[in-house]
Amino acid sequence: MNTTCANEPVVATNVTKRATYLKHLLTQASVAADESGLGLKALRARAIALVNERSFPHGKDEEWRFTDLSDLLTHPFQRAERATAVSAEVSAEIGSKLARINGQYRLTTLNGYFAEPLSTDSFSLEKGSSPTGVVIAPLSKLIATSKSATDSSQPISDITAKIIHDKLAQIQGSGEVFTALNTAGFSDVMVVWIPANQVIETPIEIIRGAVGSSISHLRTLVIAEPHAKFTLIESFVGDEQIRCNTSVSEFWLAESAHITHIRLQDEGAQTFHLAKTAVSQATNSHYCCTSIDLGAQLARHHHEIYQTGPQTDTHLYGLSTLAASQLADTHSLIALTHPHSSATQVQKNIVDDRAHSVFNGKVYVAKTAQMTNAAQLNRNLMLSKHARIDTKPELDIMADNVKCAHGATVSQLQADEMFYLQSRGISAAQAQRLLRYGFAMEIIEKIELESLRQALSNRLNQSL
Repeated sequence: MNTTCANEPVVATNVTKRATYLKHLLTQASVAADESGLGLKALRARAIALVNERSFPHGKDEEWRFTDLSDLLTHPFQRAERATAVSAEVSAEIGSKLARINGQYRLTTLNGYFAEPLSTDSFSLEKGSSPTGVVIAPLSKLIATSKSATDSSQPISDITAKIIHDKLAQIQGSGEVFTALNTAGFSDVMVVWIPANQVIETPIEIIRGAVGSSISHLRTLVIAEPHAKFTLIESFVGDEQIRCNTSVSEFWLAESAHITHIRLQDEGAQTFHLAKTAVSQATNSHYCCTSIDLGAQLARHHHEIYQTGPQTDTHLYGLSTLAASQLADTHSLIALTHPHSSATQVQKNIVDDRAHSVFNGKVYVAKTAQMTNAAQLNRNLMLSKHARIDTKPELDIMADNVKCAHGATVSQLQADEMFYLQSRGISAAQAQRLLRYGFAMEIIEKIELESLRQALSNRLNQSL
């Protein structure tokens, strides 16, 4: 029997099913875009064309061969609508996140829509016309203000035009299928624009809340002008209903800008979380990101860094703690194209039960990136014989005067470490908790904000 011929109808059926599902998602995204009131027709049209050129990811795609999206195909999600009521659980969860930071600047969304009652009122759009020029606001508010702008508020109108024409969806990598789908369907954009030489001492926070069973497209745009410095915290939280979130965050760092980015994903256990963070770094800029993945049924985060000038500095730190049948997939690309630059990446994963961890990190060093320094390390702690870990660190070096290294480890709890703790009267269960806690805290300690670091430490204790 010719098995190839026998499998052809099944393969054809699967291809048709994926194509139909992607078309359904695009239809829902297009309707959501029309209802948003943002306009952006040219931008949406380009994104729709890109989605139509792409296919829904499957196991034969190199970038997706370890991450199976078959379960997603069984859920024909409808577009998210504005939440008229918020569950007590989500309110409590969001409230706990508000309390742990107490920042002056906060934007909160529910299902991708701006939730003004849950956002800070210490920043008003009128500040856009003040000498500081700081903008922390949803794009919907900026557009509304621009349409009714007087001469005194003209700077906001100028900023809105620059956002739409020069920055939004302009970083490389926007053609990836879920990124393009997000561009086609986001309901709003949370905008953080810090002008030149401004140092924001208190953290800026964007909280993404989700309720109900639907699909939301979350979008964030962050612009740091020359010598600007601040910390941004992105938090993702939702209820326990089956849902899907796509998230795209774009970061533009001008010359000598300095951004500390903290990304916390703690969504419901039945959430599909598909995210992209794209970063463009100009000369002498510094970008440091600490990414913590605790929730979701399936979480995929694609982190892309494009160093567009010399003497740029990038630091990526990540932690995933997985149990049950969770899957966390961390894909990254660090593209060094100019001399005298540096990049450091450390990704740690704790995998228990039947969970699955994926890491695929690429460091590309162009021929023009002489005298660069790059180091990449993926460390995995496997706690169950049923757990699965796939790791693939990659170096692609075209330059000949560089210092680069990469590596990956997969290990279990060490017997001698367990014996050492138990010989001092610590139970086996507590010894395991201590070792897992110590393994994870190396990443959490990268967070300089003490209240958030302590809250994550407590959350980690609970999950372990």
